Amino acid sequence: MAKLTDEMKKMIGENQCFIATVSSDGSPNVVPKRSTQVLDDDTLMFVEVTGKQTFQNLSANPAVSIAVVNKDRNDGYRFNGKAELVKEGPLFDNVSKKLKEMGYPVPKAVVKVPLNEIYTMNPKRAGERIV
Repeated sequence: MAKLTDEMKKMIGENQCFIATVSSDGSPNVVPKRSTQVLDDDTLMFVEVTGKQTFQNLSANPAVSIAVVNKDRNDGYRFNGKAELVKEGPLFDNVSKKLKEMGYPVPKAVVKVPLNEIYTMNPKRAGERIV
């Protein structure tokens, strides 16, 4: 497992994250997910509400990359892992309750992403694997 640093956690909490997936026919898909957050030291999560392309892609192929960039600092990270679609249990129930309080529908899934690899997106070392 790849471990998140405090700097990475802060960047995820303060900046927009983008989720990259691939369909079963190889078509790429990249979307912003405002719900992306740190679940623990080696896992990210986001909420899949619509059940559209990202959800369909992850249902067929769990490979996922999550990118975050702080454009003011010209720095960022890419996190790779295999998505787990959580459709029941305490995590799902807790997230569903919070979404309902905010006026959103029950999600199709909470997507947990245990991290396998982390890469820098800093232009001085872009593409370098950190862990």
